[in-house]
Amino acid sequence: MSSLHTFDDSKLLSLLENSNANAFDVLYNRYWDRVLSLAYRKTGDLMEAENIVQDVFVSLWKRRESLKITGNFSNYLFVSVKYRTLKFLAKKAAVRSISLDLASDPQDNSTQEYLEFEEIRERLEILVDKLPEIGRLVYKMKSEDKSYKDIAAELNISEKAVDAHLLRARRKLRVELGSFLSCFFL
Repeated sequence: MSSLHTFDDSKLLSLLENSNANAFDVLYNRYWDRVLSLAYRKTGDLMEAENIVQDVFVSLWKRRESLKITGNFSNYLFVSVKYRTLKFLAKKAAVRSISLDLASDPQDNSTQEYLEFEEIRERLEILVDKLPEIGRLVYKMKSEDKSYKDIAAELNISEKAVDAHLLRARRKLRVELGSFLSCFFL
């Protein structure tokens, strides 16, 4: 068998689509340093840059069978890292802003906020318990960070059914919690 290192990206992607771990390794090794460098330049934090790049590659592996990259793979990879980096920086800025707001707030109302959070959390638990059985199981399993594949196998349903049940459950919870929250904060 010829060395995968000589294959171009499109050939490696077609092998990856068939769960070829060696093709994934070649792509990973081919681009890791370059995309890490990009993430590091933007974040200034090597550990976060590594996490961002690792997340992109994990996502690539998880979506390998359904991933359709029509353009240049390296562009796809760099754009993915760029968006994850921007997301990280936005989250970091929001946390910094909240921290500054809390630090400058002369009245500490964290106890009240905690009680409000607990009430919302309890309401969510009640609403989840009212979901249809399969929807409730799917929602709870997904909340435990189980993959669609694992949930489907455990419940003996298709991954598309898992997605449909999860979508319906989230939609119902969003509507129910939304009406609760609108009354709660008036």
